[in-house]
Amino acid sequence: MGAYTTIAPVVSKIFCSSSHAVLMVRRRPATVNGGGFVVTDHGQRAIFSVDGCGIIGVSGQLIVRDGDGNAILFIHKKEGVVQALSVNNWWRGYLTDYGEPSKLVFSLQDPKPVLCMKGDIRVTVEQKGRKRHWDYEVTGSFVQRSCAIKNRAGHIVAQIGVKGMMAGRDFYQVVVQPGYDQAFVVGVIAILDNMHGESTRC
Repeated sequence: MGAYTTIAPVVSKIFCSSSHAVLMVRRRPATVNGGGFVVTDHGQRAIFSVDGCGIIGVSGQLIVRDGDGNAILFIHKKEGVVQALSVNNWWRGYLTDYGEPSKLVFSLQDPKPVLCMKGDIRVTVEQKGRKRHWDYEVTGSFVQRSCAIKNRAGHIVAQIGVKGMMAGRDFYQVVVQPGYDQAFVVGVIAILDNMHGESTRC
């Protein structure tokens, strides 16, 4: 229980649980409601949803909503000349206030392929006084639904995989460890989804 109380939430403590959470991610058909995906709990109750450009109408932008449909995270890919010259793609995650982006809470760094080499996907949590260059990293293959989000110490925060007869690329499981922010985990998954041209991309 002590480990649970020491983990600072990224989005909000209301999205943290004292026990591990098993979430199911289901892709929405682009032709029916603009794509993106829905996240349900073990009781099939929708607890998060993610909108991509099929709904928003702008590429490189994502919105994470809670189970009531309220926007809780606005995510966008940094663009421009400086970004084009950078060796990394940068994504920013903001809390929303009355539906508009407000406070920056995390940044995700996706190295561009350079000389056929691919670096680590790393996430930095925005907190004052923080000197570290990254706080979390993504390991494994998201495309194959076999990857994990780990903290700086190498401990698994969330495991993404397939389980059950219906499981696959369009329906997969995410296990979030106790104390970690589930909304933040969904935000990272939304970026991975978009990066690989899946449900949130047009």
